[in-house]
Amino acid sequence: MNFNSALFIPEFLQLAMTLVLFLQALAKPQQEQAAGGASLAAQTAWVPLGAVAVAVSAAFSLGDSGMMFWDAYKIDGLSQFFKLAVAVGFAIAALNASNQPTLEASKRADYFMLLSLSALGLMILASSVELITIYLALEISSYSLYALIPLRGKDPRASEAGIKYILFGAAATAIALFGLSYILASQHSSYLAVLTSKPWSWAEAPLAIGGLSLFMVGFFFKLALFPFHFWCPDVYDGTSNETAAYAATLPKLGAVVILIRLAAMLKPGLEITTVLAVLGAASMTFGNLAALTQKDIKRILGYSSVAHAGYVMLGLVAASSKGLAAAGFYSLVYLLMNLCCFWVVCRLATDGRNLQLDDLNGLYKRAPFLAFVLAVAAFSLVGLPPTAGFMGKLFLLTAAWNRGYDWLVIVAAVNTAISIYYYLNLVRHAYTSEAEGEFVQPRADSALWGGVLAAAILILGAIPTPVFKWAEAAGRQLMP
Repeated sequence: MNFNSALFIPEFLQLAMTLVLFLQALAKPQQEQAAGGASLAAQTAWVPLGAVAVAVSAAFSLGDSGMMFWDAYKIDGLSQFFKLAVAVGFAIAALNASNQPTLEASKRADYFMLLSLSALGLMILASSVELITIYLALEISSYSLYALIPLRGKDPRASEAGIKYILFGAAATAIALFGLSYILASQHSSYLAVLTSKPWSWAEAPLAIGGLSLFMVGFFFKLALFPFHFWCPDVYDGTSNETAAYAATLPKLGAVVILIRLAAMLKPGLEITTVLAVLGAASMTFGNLAALTQKDIKRILGYSSVAHAGYVMLGLVAASSKGLAAAGFYSLVYLLMNLCCFWVVCRLATDGRNLQLDDLNGLYKRAPFLAFVLAVAAFSLVGLPPTAGFMGKLFLLTAAWNRGYDWLVIVAAVNTAISIYYYLNLVRHAYTSEAEGEFVQPRADSALWGGVLAAAILILGAIPTPVFKWAEAAGRQLMP
């Protein structure tokens, strides 16, 4: 077995965090007797700092390359780019969940341990280049969320959300495993490096095309791509705001990185590529139209994620290094945009309730900086300059143009116009509607970290080239 520990440092650090939190969870009864709930909460305050350490190690590993574990685990530009994105997202999600009002203090160590384990699974997924390894990594990242989704005090909606996520997730992964069996039967290999040289047209390999389509279903589910989206708005609505912030962002990175590796095997005009284009068009259209009628902010963001899954398909069907780079860049931008929105939601919902649009009324008076942060996130989700969302959509649209799917580019442009209404509706409520009654003022530090997220979105919009070049270099390594 070939193994180089120097290439495994981000995973080692994430694993160490998970083990420490596991030991804290085991020691919970003694801690409760000796310290009490408040001290238990303080004992997990180190998690965001630990996540930052993982992010730093991932940043230093961006130039690493190598193969490990019988060539089933690949360290390359794409894997390290997504590990950095996962580590940054986990750091933000952990900081966001530090003051979770619906979580009992005695369960905090368990909660962060499961979050950390899920992030570790996503990091492993980023480097997996063998189908069985990919499947196992997907399950590691998923099982933790099955336990986290229902954790929302005694709210019955959380139980419903947990049941839906478990049942639909189990069905999707079972279909993916069934598809894996067809790929093995027809192509006689589970290694992506070997599968790249195999035929992927319906005329030459119909069984392989069917298998690959079924295998992708497991990742379409994570990405909330239409018609595998049905769990998404209900789960976001039912689980806690902080858990929804994680579930809405990081698992999608894992889905995108595998879909990028699989898309590198395809070419424009193939049957399966056309299916991806059709699903992308349907997803962005359905997601945007469904979001127009929503009043609950988390349901708006849920249908928004369905639409953004469709936008990612633009980069995948382009089947070029620029297209794959655009998909990777946009997934990073989506992570920041959504976490920024959820940051504002979590800061305003100090009692853990679901926010309605009317709860944003008068935000520019009672929390002006949070109103600005929300506006930056909303403008970026629309794709307006000078935000990172604009550059991300520009890269996607230009990569897909003249690749045989110009109609998909036009559909994406029309859907961007449709989305203006409900995204800017958030800003309208925050800036033009007057609030009624008294409101709890958000904590002072909430504006600080919200400002960091908004600044990152604006900086990536103004100077996207360095990050995009990293993604493009990773995409070039994948293309045959």
